[in-house]
Amino acid sequence: MELIKPGTNIPFTKYRHIAVVVSTVINLAVIAFLIFRGPVMGVDFAGGTVVQLRFEQKVTIPEIREALGKLGEGEVVIQDFGQQGSNEFLVRLEKTTVQLGALNDQLRNNLSQKFGQKGFEIRRIESVGPKVGSELRQKGAWSVIAATIMMGVYIWLRFQLRFGIGAVIALMHDVLVTIGALMLAGYEFDLTIVAALLTVVGYSVNDTVIVCDRVREHLKKSKRESLENIINLSINETLSRTIITTGTALLVLFALFILGGGVIRPFAFALLVGFFSGVYSTIFIASPVILLWEKGKKPSK
Repeated sequence: MELIKPGTNIPFTKYRHIAVVVSTVINLAVIAFLIFRGPVMGVDFAGGTVVQLRFEQKVTIPEIREALGKLGEGEVVIQDFGQQGSNEFLVRLEKTTVQLGALNDQLRNNLSQKFGQKGFEIRRIESVGPKVGSELRQKGAWSVIAATIMMGVYIWLRFQLRFGIGAVIALMHDVLVTIGALMLAGYEFDLTIVAALLTVVGYSVNDTVIVCDRVREHLKKSKRESLENIINLSINETLSRTIITTGTALLVLFALFILGGGVIRPFAFALLVGFFSGVYSTIFIASPVILLWEKGKKPSK
């Protein structure tokens, strides 16, 4: 199936300077946001206790807060969760001095007095200590960094060093863009988000491999053709495949995001942004890096 007619020659590299400037500004803004404000950490990383509640009747957050009473030493945050009208809420406790079993009994007693024993359901209770949360946060960050570097090493060994460097920079761009979108959307960062970032890294490098493979083929066939023309030709030749494969993945992710509920929605959102960014970075980030490397080598010959 060919969505792009053979012989199409869109001059993608012509717009590389604009793309690099825009991407650099966005990445620097995300880095500044991470340094001066930072993402909202979920229980996995910040520590604490999270309780998911579902009510049979429509209730308000003040009513839930009043029914819960005093549960922890720190701040108690209550927020809507799930689809509209599902009557589901998340209760987050910064600190609690009781065990999960005792906390479950205390929750049931407090809620039963106001909503009745069958008027609510405790769907889950999760608790993470601050030390464990800190370790998970560090390991999650290092796992994303290591995956990005290893993907670059793989591209380097399979093709050339310039392709590997271009892939690493493109993947760093994808991760930062995804993180920035998650922070703007107000989603919490937890282990599910780390899994999404690792998925973005693995999927984004796929397009880079396809384009690099086509570039290598044309480099062998066309010794006199400029690298810029070869890159443009390779991107145009693989554009149909990119649109079809990424498009089908995005359709599934849109369904997950809309219908998946509150638990899966942050994961689907991260993949949606990351997959879009992956296609963009392969064309407008990795390719300019390869061209810049080539131009930087010419004076030494």
